Amino acid sequence: MKRKPSKQKVIDAAASLFFQKGFHGTSVRDIAEKASVNVSLISYYFKGKQGLLEYGVTQYYEEYLETLEEMLRNTDSLDSLEKLKNIIFTIIQYKQSHHQFSCFVHRELSLDSIFVREMAVTYLAKENHYISKTFFDALKESKRNIDEKHYLLMQLKGMLTTPYILHSDWKKLVTSDYSQQIFVQKYVKTIHQWLDFITFPETYSTEMKSFK
Repeated sequence: MKRKPSKQKVIDAAASLFFQKGFHGTSVRDIAEKASVNVSLISYYFKGKQGLLEYGVTQYYEEYLETLEEMLRNTDSLDSLEKLKNIIFTIIQYKQSHHQFSCFVHRELSLDSIFVREMAVTYLAKENHYISKTFFDALKESKRNIDEKHYLLMQLKGMLTTPYILHSDWKKLVTSDYSQQIFVQKYVKTIHQWLDFITFPETYSTEMKSFK
């Protein structure tokens, strides 16, 4: 469905302001001024700030999950480790291309609220299923016990969210569209190296020695 330019302008303005000032610190008037639209337009499209938030988050996660599902379909013929590496790249690339809203969403998810619980029931459960299944498939031949695998999965999830929770630590590294892509490539590469190590530590150690 084609988006109306003025509607998307409001969503983009809200994402920027929510990122800078938080949801409660942002007024409808602030959003209207940044988007250069009339306040009444926000009421018409979204029924107020809460409706705008819900619409924005729904759009963000629906596009996100569609992107993951398409990637999984396109990589169905790959082995489990390569599929996992692809899903990691897709996640970081998507979050980085929606950087401000990603940071805002992750900040809100750190709070125990109705908003968080609704997201957990709908979108986060689906995201967790894709990541967990692909991760455990990749470690199927590993000699690690189930507890170790669960701890490693927790570490992976942490790496996928850290840039958007501690975004102030990364802001000097990401200043333009070009640096966004460089960040994605370098950050994903470090996660891939970690995956190679936890999946087949003996092989990884041998390969590392050959570079010395």
